[in-house]
Amino acid sequence: MNDVVAPRNPQASIERTVEWVDTDASGHQHNSAIVRWVEAAEAELFRSLELPDYFPSAPRVQQVINYRAKLWFGQRVTATVRIHTLGRTSMTLAFEVHGHAHGTSDGGIAADGTVTVAHVPAGSSTAQPWPAHIREAAGPRNGARST
Repeated sequence: MNDVVAPRNPQASIERTVEWVDTDASGHQHNSAIVRWVEAAEAELFRSLELPDYFPSAPRVQQVINYRAKLWFGQRVTATVRIHTLGRTSMTLAFEVHGHAHGTSDGGIAADGTVTVAHVPAGSSTAQPWPAHIREAAGPRNGARST
């Protein structure tokens, strides 16, 4: 049996406006803005799951971002994060950042990708199994089995 389980796919979204500080000199989003919006949606997700202890123990081990379209100063965006896979010591979050219609842009997916974190509790230098309360909140529902 594999250590990866199919999660119940909890997700959370945040909305933001592309501010001048989020852009480069040409007026479209700087690559780092995507990361900030995804992390804000991630924070919302784990607040909604009532897992405040997730953050001090979940360093990133991999991040993949596919940039699909530009987002412009003043444009509204929605970043959505969901739990994609839950392993014994790691978790992969999938995300999408959508731009709303703005100016000559019809909107649509501006970026998507994944963020993988490992569970490294305080005092440990290596990944450890996720605690039961995190596995329960983020894992499969209705008795789903490991995949």
